[in-house]
Amino acid sequence: MMTTNMGQFKLEQAAGTFAADNGLLKVTANTEDGTLALAWSNGQTMTGLYAEARVGGAVVRSSWYGSHAVPEASVQEIEDGFGKGLRFSFEHTEPGKPVLNQHIRLYKDLPYALIELEASDEQEWETNELTPLASYLNDNGILDFGDGSKEEIRSLFIPFDNDKWVRFGSHANPVSVRSYEVTAVYRAESRRGFIVGSVTHDTWKTAIDVEGTFSEAIGRLRVLSGVSDLQTRDTVPHGSLRGTSILSATILVGAYDDYREGMEAYGKANAVVQPALSWSGGVPMGWNSWSAVMAKLDYDVYTHTSDFFAKELQENGFADQEGSLYVNFDAFSNNLKEEELADAVSRVKANGQKPGTYYTPFAFWGSNPDTAVEGTDGAVLYREILLKDEAGNPLPKLDGAFPIDPTHPEAINRILRKLDEVVADGYDYLKMDFLAHGAMEGVHYDPSIRTGIQAYNFGMAAIAEALSPERLGRPFLINLSIAPLFPHGYAHSRRVSCDAFGLINDTEYMLNALTYGWWISDNLYRFNDPDHIVLYKSYNQEATSEHEGRSRLNSGVIAGTSLLLGDDYRMEEAASRAKAWMTNGEVMALARRGESFRPAEGRSGTGGEDLYSLAGDGGTWVAVFNFDGKNGKSKTIDLSRVGVDGSKGLTVRDLWSGESFSLKPGTSIHELELEPAESKLLFYI
Repeated sequence: MMTTNMGQFKLEQAAGTFAADNGLLKVTANTEDGTLALAWSNGQTMTGLYAEARVGGAVVRSSWYGSHAVPEASVQEIEDGFGKGLRFSFEHTEPGKPVLNQHIRLYKDLPYALIELEASDEQEWETNELTPLASYLNDNGILDFGDGSKEEIRSLFIPFDNDKWVRFGSHANPVSVRSYEVTAVYRAESRRGFIVGSVTHDTWKTAIDVEGTFSEAIGRLRVLSGVSDLQTRDTVPHGSLRGTSILSATILVGAYDDYREGMEAYGKANAVVQPALSWSGGVPMGWNSWSAVMAKLDYDVYTHTSDFFAKELQENGFADQEGSLYVNFDAFSNNLKEEELADAVSRVKANGQKPGTYYTPFAFWGSNPDTAVEGTDGAVLYREILLKDEAGNPLPKLDGAFPIDPTHPEAINRILRKLDEVVADGYDYLKMDFLAHGAMEGVHYDPSIRTGIQAYNFGMAAIAEALSPERLGRPFLINLSIAPLFPHGYAHSRRVSCDAFGLINDTEYMLNALTYGWWISDNLYRFNDPDHIVLYKSYNQEATSEHEGRSRLNSGVIAGTSLLLGDDYRMEEAASRAKAWMTNGEVMALARRGESFRPAEGRSGTGGEDLYSLAGDGGTWVAVFNFDGKNGKSKTIDLSRVGVDGSKGLTVRDLWSGESFSLKPGTSIHELELEPAESKLLFYI
């Protein structure tokens, strides 16, 4: 064996192997069988990994090729946004087949590798499926946690978007999970785990398939660039790329003693490639009309809300860092006459607030594709700008609307006309909904755009540019509602769940998304949006109990957070709760931090966890929930699981009651009694 150093990295070459080591992670290329192995300094390993590509109707696999090598010229020192690193290529060749090159990057002090597959041929070819990493061992484990434990293994399901009330999930072996863009495979008790996920989102939809055939082992793993299925909302195959050289998404592969740190590191890695859209303002606070009145939106409820905020809340603790609030129209603002809309916006501004509105840029809600596109004097029909299949037919409706092709010039013109109108009318906030329509696979007007993600990037980039502060000369907040999680970088906030209103079941549903998506906040988007915070009653549900309403508020405070209320304050109880709760200075100060709480546990299946924590100000905030609306609950908090050291004794303050009490030195367990649907926000110091 020959060992050399290149910068911060140790290189080892022996008969049949090449290895690069940064002190935390060693990546070994087996030049005899064409597989990769990764070994971390904490004892975790991944073995037997190869690459695949779809060529015509067949799949080729790197380990089936006859020749494997790490060309000396490919081993290079690099420096980029991730820091100082080392890059090398694992090349697989076979006569008559595309050359498969796995490009691997390691960086100083980072416990992950970045790996991508480049498939190339002398002649142009095309494919809609590249697999940078895969291993199908069936009975033997691909992953070794390095702890000798028989503790259960869980695989994380991250949904492609937040449509149709989809839930995140943590699934215990034996299991078969397809997660989108990223997954964690971890032990729930020790939290030790692996993170595998894409960090580039310019071209491909990527899925990670994990199969645990036995309780103690992961037997199959596949990272696929080119997924098209029910969860991606597609009805046609993923678009194909064409050229002499075709590149997969870049995949992060890391191992951590705490998978939560790994998910946060994954979020930060994505932000290196594509930063979150910059926002210099504070946490958005205010109101959105949807849950309060839905399709019954009118002038009176909008202006009444603005006046109520100005009189009761805005000077008493509920406001953003500038002392203002957003008052936002959702769908059906066209119920108002033009003069009513103009007067409502003026009223909001006179009250020292910021008006917001709503738009669906990639969805056509009509039933007749031959309807004229507004603003074109009948010269352009919607049929021309709808996304189509290979036969030229518009794709089927999704959520009741036809998908619009973001690459069609008239589709972009339509969007830009609307955005110019929104800006000219004085709005400061735009909620955009049903955006997954723009990421669907189909035949695009622009032939150079061959995949749904390429098209989505094209459309969203145009929107972000049109609403940029550089263009407008003022801040403008962009919020996404139903939208793909990736690509990011085009909006300041994104709803972490689908619609969630005021009942305790809504709180649990939103917290399911926070349990497994807390890491999104301040990495991909500046804020997680926990949806409308209903304190009393949404339009389509019965009134909530006080505990239900306060739990919904608490769930929003810990989300990361965009804090938009969703009641009709013409109702006496809704107004009463808002005046009592939204003026709690300590709770509002916690919300204004804009920091997402971490889940204490990750074994809730498709449910939400009931315990979260956030360290800061010399102590730790803890949020605890009872999701049972009919029965009380005894909750045992293991302080070590929320990062609290009770060895020297603790003072605990209840943020809602203001009461404090002490825990004796050596305390490791804190017992709480929660009433039906009750939650608590506590500060341990």
